[in-house]
Amino acid sequence: MESVAIHSRRVVLPSGVLEATLIIADGKISEVLPGKVERENIPFESVGNKVIMPGVIDAHVHINEPGRTEWEGFETATKAAAAGGITTMIEMPLNASPVTTTVAALKLKLEAAKGKLHVNVGFYGGVIPSNIDDLDELLKSGVFGIKAFLTHSGIDEFPNVTEADLRKALPILKKHDATLLVHCELEDANTQHVTHQPVTDPRSYAAYLASRPPHWETDAIALMIRLSEEYDVHVHIVHVSSSEALPLIRDAKKRGLRITAETCPHYLVFCAEEIPDGATEFKCAPPIRERANNSLLWEALKDGTLDFVATDHSPAPPDIKEHASGNFMKAWGGIAGLQFLLPAFWTGAKERGFTLEDVARLLCEHPADFLGLKPKGRIAPGCDADLVIWDPEASFVVKEEDIQHRHKLTPYHGSTLNGVVERTVVGGRTGYRVGRFVNLGLPSLHL
Repeated sequence: MESVAIHSRRVVLPSGVLEATLIIADGKISEVLPGKVERENIPFESVGNKVIMPGVIDAHVHINEPGRTEWEGFETATKAAAAGGITTMIEMPLNASPVTTTVAALKLKLEAAKGKLHVNVGFYGGVIPSNIDDLDELLKSGVFGIKAFLTHSGIDEFPNVTEADLRKALPILKKHDATLLVHCELEDANTQHVTHQPVTDPRSYAAYLASRPPHWETDAIALMIRLSEEYDVHVHIVHVSSSEALPLIRDAKKRGLRITAETCPHYLVFCAEEIPDGATEFKCAPPIRERANNSLLWEALKDGTLDFVATDHSPAPPDIKEHASGNFMKAWGGIAGLQFLLPAFWTGAKERGFTLEDVARLLCEHPADFLGLKPKGRIAPGCDADLVIWDPEASFVVKEEDIQHRHKLTPYHGSTLNGVVERTVVGGRTGYRVGRFVNLGLPSLHL
């Protein structure tokens, strides 16, 4: 691949937002030159005042292929990612069928991904009560971590684990220095008695919110902090929604425990007070909580209690989302939001004084560090040329015809979001440019 040069007055570098020219060769950033530099025999392009930032990394995505490809799929998911400025994403072990709890299932997923990837894709494995003996080989196979649920996952093929199961699994993860990613909701007998009673109005969002109270999260996170300390294993808390859990996470970090945590755009930009009854596109687990709660999540991103933002993209067909009935109690719990990670986050972040450097830190650098993808997540010599070129001052309305997800049902539909992605570059090659896609034929991130 020949060298090319690209210039902007706003390049987000580790040292700040500066005018710079990037020299790109063989899929890498070979040089970062201050100012506007044109060299003989190197094709040059300036994007003016548009922002050049590291490509966004989404560390939490459900693609659902093979087995439930009618829910999503590698082709549609990676097109949506490219349209949103995402250059790398890591896929969860469910809701594919078979779930990724064995090496054989991982191989099926790798085969299913061939020829369909518009961006980099890597994979997590999963732990369930019946696959403890498979974890050693699964961890040798190149997965980026192991996912566990402490409550029902939504599909019977991926049952939750108990504390006893985790005590069998954690020594294996410790041997591999692997990360355990945990869906932290822990039911209790009192809440079970209440939530298992018939709901007077199943279309009521307030009723659904009450059925998954904040202490489910705090109890589960407290358990995982104890186990992380006991076994000295890196535990990552996925999709934190309850601000009541933040002091626990903050204290664990102060004590030097191996705890990290993420939240999602939908917990930041939506609030329970504004969700209409019957609007099941907003249903997720844990649920979207009240405005005051969500303001504290923003503060936790500022002070480092929460490490980064990921989508937890978990789509389903409209019938499974109970779109017609509006029944929150029956609807699939998952938000379709992969394409809107960058603009949704930026829309809320700019109102709260976050900078472009903060965006790069929370959407690019920290996810890369979490995943051990050191050549990604920053713009520097030797790093992968994974870039997003975008206009943070421009806005757009989310229209159905522009949504690249397989199904168009998303809470972002009709929203006005700030930040327009103009180009997505993966390994030095343009995969998306203003509505046009190029299938780059990328191999998966199988390490």
